[in-house]
Amino acid sequence: MKEIKHFISGAFVGSASGKLFDNVSPANGQVIGRVHEAGRAEVDAAVRAARAALKGPWGKMTVAERAEILHRVADGITARFGEFLEARMPGHRQAEVAGQPHRHSARRANFKVFADLLKNVANEAFEMATPDGAGALNYGVRRPKGVIGVISPWNLPLLLMTWKVGPALACGNCVVVKPSEETPLTATLLGEVMQAAGVPAGVYNVVHGFGGDSAGAFLTEHPDVDAYTFTGETGTGETIMRAAAKGVRQVSLELGGKNAGIVFADCDMDKAIEGTLRSAFANCGQVCLGTERVYVERPIFDAFVARLKAGAEALKIGEPNDPEANFGPLISHKPREKVPSYYQQAVDDGATVVTGGGVPEMPAHLAGGAWVQPTIWTGLADDSAVVTEEIFGPCCHIRPFDSEEEAIELANSLPYGLASAIWTENASRAHRVAGQIEAGIVWVNSWFLRDLRTAFGGSKQSGIGREGGVHSLEFYTELKNICVKL
Repeated sequence: MKEIKHFISGAFVGSASGKLFDNVSPANGQVIGRVHEAGRAEVDAAVRAARAALKGPWGKMTVAERAEILHRVADGITARFGEFLEARMPGHRQAEVAGQPHRHSARRANFKVFADLLKNVANEAFEMATPDGAGALNYGVRRPKGVIGVISPWNLPLLLMTWKVGPALACGNCVVVKPSEETPLTATLLGEVMQAAGVPAGVYNVVHGFGGDSAGAFLTEHPDVDAYTFTGETGTGETIMRAAAKGVRQVSLELGGKNAGIVFADCDMDKAIEGTLRSAFANCGQVCLGTERVYVERPIFDAFVARLKAGAEALKIGEPNDPEANFGPLISHKPREKVPSYYQQAVDDGATVVTGGGVPEMPAHLAGGAWVQPTIWTGLADDSAVVTEEIFGPCCHIRPFDSEEEAIELANSLPYGLASAIWTENASRAHRVAGQIEAGIVWVNSWFLRDLRTAFGGSKQSGIGREGGVHSLEFYTELKNICVKL
């Protein structure tokens, strides 16, 4: 059984308190590791190590020197990707991922792309007139923001953590990562990769634990952290925002969503079905960008529901390392209790259960796992809990609409605005509707198609700020203007 320690100032260390918690397999409910829980002492040590590293060799490196090291980190992730898979990326088809290099290219790209981006970004400069006629020159200089608190989620632990750590380090910052208590090993393994790549001690630190009265709270309350980046639930984001307000620290928050898929009658049905199967059920529905609401134009409603039902029922439930499985468990028994409660709520509210709605029968060795069925409903009111609240499970409610205006109104009816997917072969309609959807990301005839240079983030209660490309550069650096009188 693995013992998972913190990574502080280049060393793996335990907790002074001796407190540990279990890391449990979602597939069978068995304990697979014991994790050290950080107290204030460990969090403080990690922050102090990061602050010291800013004043050490890392803080004196050029952009090119940092980029060279981060390229080695990216190569290290590739070389040890099998171990990262073993660290349990929940719900993923691990055998398939291992056989397709492009599936892990995003994780390494999070280091390479952002490292290279900084080498090609020019600082702004402006000449200005002065009363004496000699003029002056203004130019901007970017400096690292400092110590960044990175609070990363469990649903895509390596991808979403490196999405934050990559640009933060490329910009010259040092980080303290608090990974989800559900997926602690990924961040710890990355510490080994950092060591091997020659990242100086203190640049990358990891503390394990929970949110309130644990590592998460201790990190967000620490006065020597300069900024926070967080992906997770809206309520937790609000808590982090309140803590960061003391000391006026900046935050980048990618929060919850109840995203809408909009399927027009002129869509390519095959593409719309394939895309909606992914957006509703990928990673067992544990993707913040997923579409738990699907609006389908009435002329194709019945056909769409029938085909999506067939697709959902064709999913093979099994362990993430089963080469034939394409639908895994929820992350733990906490959502295993939450998600079926919504399944029951849907029935109580009068839903038609198209498929699923329960817990599958599993072999004896998997009976203790966090398994639920992929589920589709129709017939619920627009204000029902299942339609308005983020479930974060493998389910969707499908509702017909009769006009473009109605579809837009329905999609925008909730206080969330993270993402949306539109399916239509009418280019004018695609641009027109996408422009009116209140969301940070709108896909047309695709889903989860990402370019690291583009802005990523949510609107309304789905987040604050944007990361990706130059937007990450803006968050992870401070821009100073220098005015020189000539």
